[in-house]
Amino acid sequence: MVEGKNIKVGWIGTGVMGRYMAGHIMTKGNLKISVYNRTASKADPLVQEGAEFKSAIEIAKEADYLFLMLGYPHDVESMVLDKDQGILQHMKPGSYLIDHTTSTPELAARIATHAQKSGVRSVDAPVSGGDIGAKGGCVVTMCGGAAEDIDHLRFLLDMYSKEVQHMGAPGAGQHTKMAN
Repeated sequence: MVEGKNIKVGWIGTGVMGRYMAGHIMTKGNLKISVYNRTASKADPLVQEGAEFKSAIEIAKEADYLFLMLGYPHDVESMVLDKDQGILQHMKPGSYLIDHTTSTPELAARIATHAQKSGVRSVDAPVSGGDIGAKGGCVVTMCGGAAEDIDHLRFLLDMYSKEVQHMGAPGAGQHTKMAN
């Protein structure tokens, strides 16, 4: 784990659920985070609490832990893998990409493959609990990826999850969410 104030957390997607989940990291973890949202005003509550609004690429370049909570799989694919604007190509080796978006197992596995080539750790981690669970810090997080990565991330995931489960290899979190 990166120690205390040296942790650089980024959050992309501060809508209905992401806003609250990111907020829990700020308050429970006493961590400052950088945030981005296509509709910048949706990040205003977090900025008012001390988050710094930056571009997605700026966040990707500096974050040790970069969280996504986007609308649809095509949003994730574009945000992460786009050859011109994708964030993965800007992330530093050893950093973590945690995708909370409800997406597809295939896309999660593809992102994990690309991330591994860049030295980035990738976890697909869709959640259930809706906006009420996000606000209350009690979502259920279903993770796909390497067990050691999920273990490493628990200190952050536990800030807004009542339960964190490792479901298997990349894409397994998405498979579980589909069955849920």
